[in-house]
Amino acid sequence: MDATQTDLLGMAWHALNLLLEPQRMMILILGVIIGLAFGVLPGLSGVVGLAILIPFTYNLDPHTAFALLLGMTAVVTSSDFISAVLFGVPGHVGAAATVIDGHAMARRGEAGRAFGAGFAASLIGGLVGALVLAVSIPVLRPLMLAIGSPELLSFTFLGLSTVATLSGKAPLKGLAAAGIGLMVAMIGSRAQGGTLRWTFDTLYLWDGVPLVPATLGLFALPELADLAIMRTRIAGMSASNVSMSGQWQGVQDVFRNWWLVIRCSILGTVLGAIPGIGSAVIDWIAYGYAQRSEKNPETFGSGDVRGVIAPESSNNAKEGGHLVPTIAFGVPAGASMSILLGAFLIHGLTPGPEMLTKHLDITYTIVWSLTLAHVIGGVICLLGSHWLAKISLIRPEVLLPSVLALVFIAAYQGSHDWGDIVSMLAFGLLGWFMKLYGWPRPPLILGLAIGAIFERYLFISTELYGASWMWHPFVLAVFAVIAWVLYRPLAQIVTGLRGELKSARGGRLRFDTSTIFTILVLAICILAARTAWSWPVAAKLVPLTACGIAIAGSFLTLLADLFGAATKPDANKAKAAVAGELTSLDLPTGVLRRRASIFFLWIGIFASSIAVVGFIPAIGLFIFLYMRWGFGEGYPMSIACAAVMAVACYLVFDVGLRVAWPRSLVGDLFPAARELFDFI
Repeated sequence: MDATQTDLLGMAWHALNLLLEPQRMMILILGVIIGLAFGVLPGLSGVVGLAILIPFTYNLDPHTAFALLLGMTAVVTSSDFISAVLFGVPGHVGAAATVIDGHAMARRGEAGRAFGAGFAASLIGGLVGALVLAVSIPVLRPLMLAIGSPELLSFTFLGLSTVATLSGKAPLKGLAAAGIGLMVAMIGSRAQGGTLRWTFDTLYLWDGVPLVPATLGLFALPELADLAIMRTRIAGMSASNVSMSGQWQGVQDVFRNWWLVIRCSILGTVLGAIPGIGSAVIDWIAYGYAQRSEKNPETFGSGDVRGVIAPESSNNAKEGGHLVPTIAFGVPAGASMSILLGAFLIHGLTPGPEMLTKHLDITYTIVWSLTLAHVIGGVICLLGSHWLAKISLIRPEVLLPSVLALVFIAAYQGSHDWGDIVSMLAFGLLGWFMKLYGWPRPPLILGLAIGAIFERYLFISTELYGASWMWHPFVLAVFAVIAWVLYRPLAQIVTGLRGELKSARGGRLRFDTSTIFTILVLAICILAARTAWSWPVAAKLVPLTACGIAIAGSFLTLLADLFGAATKPDANKAKAAVAGELTSLDLPTGVLRRRASIFFLWIGIFASSIAVVGFIPAIGLFIFLYMRWGFGEGYPMSIACAAVMAVACYLVFDVGLRVAWPRSLVGDLFPAARELFDFI
């Protein structure tokens, strides 16, 4: 059917009628339910879901097949919001920005409000993304073809510029954290020419540090450590405020901030259409943009509902953006779109002009599937959020061990290597110290997410255009936006540093554990720079730049620590006090250190037991031991929780998903046992 001879509205109506047939609607709803289930479980992304579902579409017609696949893909990013809010555990890297304010709201007893705001913003963002997809494919074709590596590189600079707004009241520490994130992103053999950078003769690091274990370590483990140290429910003393009225309040927040929702949705759609700009970057850009453009930005980070609305609206809107280059040009904008591209080929479809002419009905089926999936998923989440919020009332001795088990499994999905678990533990310890001493964690994960993209586009741009890439009109426009974004934060950095140095009293130095941590960070960065100095120019350019940023930030932080006025170690404590929230920092120092040491000791015991008996048995063993002797829970409850969680993980991850588990000592000693149980 030639699109030039067909009325577009008539074709869209025809596609909608096809999708509304009972069988296809049931398939679409099934895909939505599967997507929501995948989003709730940390580590199970849309990529995993698509890989599992595609084989089941072989015998389906294209309209039905894409109803199933798009139904699943559309809502994964909606439900990963649940664990981000309740536990401070980003279900996937795209939900990391939501953790900052969403989890703070849950700890304050406003989980229901956060749910209402997040799900409503996701719904509207998804609809905006689908609308943009419907009208933009023919319009944006010239623009998409005009975007080259210099323009893509300018977007990475724009992403890095949001570090200033993600650093809160600690811009110097945020600058150092961003530099450290860029340094971590440079680890491996990704350099031109194959130079091994900071791999320490470890094969695992050759491909770099996976983003999933690092994200879970930086954000999940410190929050779970606080839960273990304080031994209070997630919602604290305000648990009774979790109600349907709170959820409706969140929906009202979205309509009150409707202009922010629209702006962030459009931003997410546009960035989603650009190949290489993944969800880990888009959400941080949306969060930074909201903080930069909204009134009273100082409340961001302490449970401001706008800090939930902005990333969640862009999070779902980007799915519509991802589909633009995938359908129109056959260029996947992300990992999930690469899998979906395979589904096109399986069903005899060639992305490109044919999708806008010969197969226009299928294109509109995709648009309608995306739209209806967002509506169905949003309604399900909104109706169920009242009961989901009740999870925050579960006692920590019951909840914490089970969540830790899921976090370990999610971290292992990074590259299915033992190094994933070690990486998560290392970043978890780093994240806890950063939280303790007031170092913002979002800039680090942003630097890690954007580092490899930045280096790749920088190399291509300089090879093709030399220094002239900086004078492309679109690049100059983006640089102007960056200058506008950075002006106020840079002025605050200069003013803040000057004030800190002026506050020195009689030349007396202030030296505490926070200062020791800063010195340690500075020493590691200097040592890393010294190591990188001998590498080839192409391999060391970005690493040395990252080291320079980290050294400058940490050195200025050290000056502020040594000569500045005495402050509490955690910059967030004042915010928590205003919100009526108790944190681990309210405990005496000795109690805090002892409980934190015990928590990380239990984490080490869990990792060791995985190495000895295998993942699934270790989950049951760890949950039983931690509940019984870590929290003093009774035998019946400890045994029941351990058994239920172990069986559930076995059925979902081993039987259902066929996860390739790490080899254990017991399995090596008894090969016959491994033949019977492949998880040991």
